Amino acid sequence: MVTRDQRYELIAKLRQLPDAVEAAVKGLSEGQLDTPYGEGKWKVRQVVHHLADSHMIAFVRTKHILAEEEPKLFAYEQDSWAATAEATSGSPITSSLSILRGLHARWAFLFDSLPETAWTRTGIHYQRGKMTLSDILELYAGHGERHVKQITDLRKTRGW
Repeated sequence: MVTRDQRYELIAKLRQLPDAVEAAVKGLSEGQLDTPYGEGKWKVRQVVHHLADSHMIAFVRTKHILAEEEPKLFAYEQDSWAATAEATSGSPITSSLSILRGLHARWAFLFDSLPETAWTRTGIHYQRGKMTLSDILELYAGHGERHVKQITDLRKTRGW
């Protein structure tokens, strides 16, 4: 489990993720948003929508863990979700950027408010097994960073 100081750093990463995503996609054209970040990989647009989807689910998992004793943490098929019409087909990313902004403000506030004893509360993930709130914080702070890096690396590679 991460230390209290590490949690503060991870919460800060969650809090700033919307700014990082917005900066990563700022000024991209529709064609650039529809460019995959690698061979057989998602388009930039899909990555932004995926972040909103994935982090909404993680927020709900957080709430379940806080409200229930060892809840089952539901799963989703991220590739199928990333292939839906509203995640592809030129759908504006502004809605997902707005979701990330509001969601991360709430999520960071919630994490900041937790007593020390809450961090060891667990839920049961169908693939990962037991997950604590500390695990969720660590996982999703890194998740956002990795996807922002995919976008910024693509921009560097393409000279955008």
